[in-house]
Amino acid sequence: MKSRLSLLLLLCLFSLWSCEPSPEKKAKELIERSIEAHGGSEAWEKISILKFRKKTRLYNEDGTVESELDQEMEFRLKPRLEGKITWEKDSIKHVLSWDGVQMRYFMGENEVKNPAFLASKKKDFDAAYYTISQPWGLLGDGATLTYEGQKTLENGKTVESVRVDYGSDTDLWFYYFDPNSVVMVGNEVHAKDHRSLIYDLSLVEHDGLKFHGQRDSWRIDERGKRLFLRAEYVYSDYEITY
Repeated sequence: MKSRLSLLLLLCLFSLWSCEPSPEKKAKELIERSIEAHGGSEAWEKISILKFRKKTRLYNEDGTVESELDQEMEFRLKPRLEGKITWEKDSIKHVLSWDGVQMRYFMGENEVKNPAFLASKKKDFDAAYYTISQPWGLLGDGATLTYEGQKTLENGKTVESVRVDYGSDTDLWFYYFDPNSVVMVGNEVHAKDHRSLIYDLSLVEHDGLKFHGQRDSWRIDERGKRLFLRAEYVYSDYEITY
């Protein structure tokens, strides 16, 4: 009798354990809820062209300004990803464009055709789109998603954490969401030579979609402690064509 009761108890415990969602499933469910909080997947998928302005200020470790940049960004999402980024530096207009096949770069009237330089600019283009496409882009891009539960960031804020792993030899990402509103409040990236913690200080709502507003990027150590402010970003002037 005791052995049968023990077996029944084990079966019940196994049943409860097997019904518990996996960390991957919980991560996807959290991201899906966040996408809805940012305006929904259907609204994002209707976008044909997304334009916005991005101001960047980079700081040295001693707090002095390293550089400033004011860029106009345009991404065409359909039928394939294309786009261009334009800015002016030292009275010279810079235009970086991707037509889905070829990367081109102009400084004034002069076109730069160095392959290594163009490859680095393609990475800049991809990074800019990757950033603006979150949280929508976190699903369906082949990454391994893992829900890591709640954690407390350096600023004292409690968040829901999702680990996003794109495979070996790539940066490792962590995305943080508000436990109540489920909007994205920051992310962390572990690159080969440094770690950064980025806070979303504000969001901009346009046509029912919530995009980045102001963001701060901090260099952190392996324990997650902030070392110095590396960058400030301000996103504005959003335009959407459907």
